[in-house]
Amino acid sequence: MIQEQTKLKVIDNSGGKIVKCIKVLNGSKKIFAKIGDIIKVVVKSSNFNSKVKKGQVLNAIIVRTKFPYRRQDGTYLRFSDNAVLLLNNNKQMIGTRVFGCLAREIKFFHFKKLLSLSNELV
Repeated sequence: MIQEQTKLKVIDNSGGKIVKCIKVLNGSKKIFAKIGDIIKVVVKSSNFNSKVKKGQVLNAIIVRTKFPYRRQDGTYLRFSDNAVLLLNNNKQMIGTRVFGCLAREIKFFHFKKLLSLSNELV
C-alpha cells in the first residue's frame, strides 16, 4: 500500500529516478493506494537532460508494490520494490519504454498501452 510521503522507483525512460507520493487520487478521504491506482507525485531525483525535472509535479500509476496484493483466485502477488510509471495531465505515458515486469491487473484499469510496452507480465 502506498500513502503520502512514500518514495517510489520510476521504471520508464522518462528520466525520473525517485519520486515521492504527495496525494492519493480517486476519492476525497482515500489514504492508501494499491496496484492500478493513480497518485500525484513530485520528482525527487532525475537524470541529466531528461523529460522530467526535479521538483516537477506529475501523475503516476502504481505498477508494483511491496505490500501483498490478493488476486481473485486467492493467490498473493508481492514485488521487491514500489514502482510507478509517470503520466502527464491527460493520463498519457511520458516515457516510451518500460523496464521490469508489471502486474497483470493493470489491464483492467484501461491502460492497454502499458501492456504492449512491458516485457513481462506477472
